Amino acid sequence: MSGTPNEPPNGTPEDEDDIGDVIPFQSGDPEPEPSAGAAADEPEAQDSDRPPLEGGGRLRPEGGSPLQPGAGAALQPEDAGPLQAEDGGSRQSEHGNRSENGGSRQSEQGNRSEAGGDRRQAEGGSRPQTEGGRRHPEGGNQGPDEGGDRFPAGGDAEAGVNPLPGGRRRALRKAGLVSAGLVASLVALGAGAVAVLKPYLSPADFEGTGSGAVTVRIAPGSTAEAIGSALAEAGVVASTQSFVRATEDRAVADRLRPGHYRLRKGMAASAALDLLLSSASRVVRRVTVPEGMRTSEVLSRLAERAGLPLKELQSVDKALVGLPKYAPGLEGFLFPATYEIEPGDTAVDVLAAMVERFGVAARKVRLEEEAARVHLTPLEAVTVASLIQAEGGTDEDYPKIARVIYNRLERGTPLEIDSTVLYAQNRRTLRVTESDTRVDHPYNTYRHKGLPPGPIANPGEKALIAALHPAKGDWHWFVTTDPAHRITKFTNKESEFVRYREELNKNLGAS
Repeated sequence: MSGTPNEPPNGTPEDEDDIGDVIPFQSGDPEPEPSAGAAADEPEAQDSDRPPLEGGGRLRPEGGSPLQPGAGAALQPEDAGPLQAEDGGSRQSEHGNRSENGGSRQSEQGNRSEAGGDRRQAEGGSRPQTEGGRRHPEGGNQGPDEGGDRFPAGGDAEAGVNPLPGGRRRALRKAGLVSAGLVASLVALGAGAVAVLKPYLSPADFEGTGSGAVTVRIAPGSTAEAIGSALAEAGVVASTQSFVRATEDRAVADRLRPGHYRLRKGMAASAALDLLLSSASRVVRRVTVPEGMRTSEVLSRLAERAGLPLKELQSVDKALVGLPKYAPGLEGFLFPATYEIEPGDTAVDVLAAMVERFGVAARKVRLEEEAARVHLTPLEAVTVASLIQAEGGTDEDYPKIARVIYNRLERGTPLEIDSTVLYAQNRRTLRVTESDTRVDHPYNTYRHKGLPPGPIANPGEKALIAALHPAKGDWHWFVTTDPAHRITKFTNKESEFVRYREELNKNLGAS
């Protein structure tokens, strides 16, 4: 039976920092608040009016500084060291008040001193205070000191608290230093933030289209940031951020494809993006494997057009390419399609991709389930599809050819398909002679009934569908009478079959 076995295989698959509230720094002791009834303009007591101490001594200022009574000792300014009373004054005890900056510190058990002096409590409980912060007894009230010495009743000695300017200056200096430090910290913080954010706000970028040549591989599943990092590492762009910004500005991140790209060094990010979006920049070899090609022909085409060594392709371990469990070899399972082969791809990579593509098609047509429906194994179904594909014709003819095969199998008639003979002889021709039909080979369906041991070609999806869904009819023969125009005729009469063969020979120029 003749289709177009000699014909070439048909079909071509084609950051505003929130620093919080700034709390001002102040001196160690709080300033006293004026009490109610204190005369705001009351004159200060003079040193000459100071009453004698009970021991006959007087408070003697040194250096003209205001004095504070305390523990029987005259007080000095901070630079003069501890003072003693002139008569019988006792040295300040460890638990008494120590004079510092013209005032007494609070003892562990005593009253709290305020900014340079002891607080004196008047009999009435009031604490008169001048505007300058000094307190005076009213009506000769006595103020107890922590050391046990007392002012005489009716005396007008000064018993107020007078903050000394020395401690105040230190507090102000401290506050000033801290404030200056805070400002400096904020300035440094701002400068640091600018340094961190600058690459994102204004990322480094080259100008122009660059020069030289460099090949960059974009891995599958790479994000725009990952791609930008690869480009920056290769010297193509100045920074990852510049490339990311370019993709965001043009909203094309979803159009970036994996692969090898021929780019240039020192490119503007936008120029690099242009090349990545152009298929012409991809370093890839596209190889189209048409339907109906035999495995030997597929391997030769891959070697020629993909630059893969033929011996490597021929010696690939079949266990490494993911063949279905029912497949005895590669024949019939290298799915016809267009494949992109990139630098670094190996023979195993390519063949595995083709077998994987077959698996996609097989699942789509539900090969295993539908084969059982037509009483075939999955391998037999692929074999029938390969016969259909090898015999050629139009897509509309495929289901009819399938029906002829099944009708003959049901009758037990040899298939007598020329393409099986040519496969056995490893030939491609449109002429099959009677002597060819007598070749002793398991794939010669003239001599052996039933299906050949396996596929004789690599069928496409339409041939697989036809094998699983044959047309209805009683045809037993078919002949492609006009190969040039792919005209195939079907019949259930042997006499018509003979006539169709003669028509074929005539079109081939044979008598």
